[in-house]
Amino acid sequence: MKVLLYGGGAVGLGLASFLLKSGVSVDIIARPETAQALREKGLFRTGLFGDMEFSPKSFQVFSGLSEIGNFVTGYDYLLVCTKLFDVDYAVEDIARHQQELGPGFKIIICQNGWGSSDRFLKYFPKERVFNARVITGFKRPEPNRVNITVHADAVHLGSVYGVSSQKLTDLAEAIDAAGLPCKIADDVAKDLWAKMLYNCALNPLGAVLKKSYGELGDNPHTREIMNRLISEIFEVMTASGYETHWPNAEEYQKAFYGDMVPATAAHRSSTLQSLEQGRRIEIEGLTGTILGLAKAKGINVPYNAMLYSMVKALDRAKY
Repeated sequence: MKVLLYGGGAVGLGLASFLLKSGVSVDIIARPETAQALREKGLFRTGLFGDMEFSPKSFQVFSGLSEIGNFVTGYDYLLVCTKLFDVDYAVEDIARHQQELGPGFKIIICQNGWGSSDRFLKYFPKERVFNARVITGFKRPEPNRVNITVHADAVHLGSVYGVSSQKLTDLAEAIDAAGLPCKIADDVAKDLWAKMLYNCALNPLGAVLKKSYGELGDNPHTREIMNRLISEIFEVMTASGYETHWPNAEEYQKAFYGDMVPATAAHRSSTLQSLEQGRRIEIEGLTGTILGLAKAKGINVPYNAMLYSMVKALDRAKY
C-alpha cells in the first residue's frame, strides 16, 4: 500500500507515524520549513500510544505535488490533512496533478468541519471521496515532531454519499494495527456531525476564555453556554436534513459531559493554539458553517453568532 499525506501539520504527521509503523509506504506533502526538517532529522512522535522515531530514509517528503514527478508510480490513498481554510487550494492542486498521482487513488478527508467532501466532487466521482472522523489530539511542538495529548475514540473511515466503505479496509487495518484504533463506519456522516457539535461547543469558547476542555466542562456557567450552543446546532442540523447518533440535544449533552469532555479534559483547542501563535484560524469551517446553514433556514443562533464574532475579533492573523 502506498499513501500520500497531503499536509504536514500535526494531524498529517501523526497519522503518518502510525502508517509508517505498520510498514506502509508513506510520502508527505509539507510546507518548505517542515519538509526540510523532516528530510534532515526524520519524524518523531511522543505522548499517548508511545514514542516513535522514523529516519529520513523511511519516507519521502515533498514541498508540493509538482515535485513528485517520476518519483512514484501511483498512490492507493491520498489523505487530506490540511486546515479547512486550505481545502479549496488542495482540491484544485490535487485535481491538477491527479495523473501523476495515479489512476485510482482514493481521497480520505481528515479535517474538522462539514462540507469539504462536496468540493472534491467537481473533479472526482463520489466513489473515490471519503471522510475520516478523528477525535485524537495532535500537537506539533516542532516542525518534525508530533505529540499525541488526548484520545477520545477510534478513527472512523467512511463515505457521506452512501458508497460502500469496505474498499478502505486495508487502510483501516494498517492504522489500527499500529496502535491507533481505526474502523470502517457506514454512518460516518453521523460521526462528522457529532464532531461538529463537539468542536463548535468547545473550540470557540475555549479560545475566547483560554480554557481547556476540562475547565469548560467543570464550570456551570460555561456549561450553560455550551448547552445553548449545542441546542442551536442541533436545530440547524435537523432543519438542514442531517442527523447524528443522538435523537436530541439533551441526549447528546449526556454523552458530551459524561464521556467526551472527560476523555479530552486536558486538551486546549486548535482554535486557541492558533490564536496564541498568531496563525490563521479555521472558525469559518466550524461555527461559520453553522451560521451559513442557519441563515439559509432562517434560524436564529445568537450564541454561535456571538462566539464567532468574538473569535474573529481576537484573530491577529492577517489574510
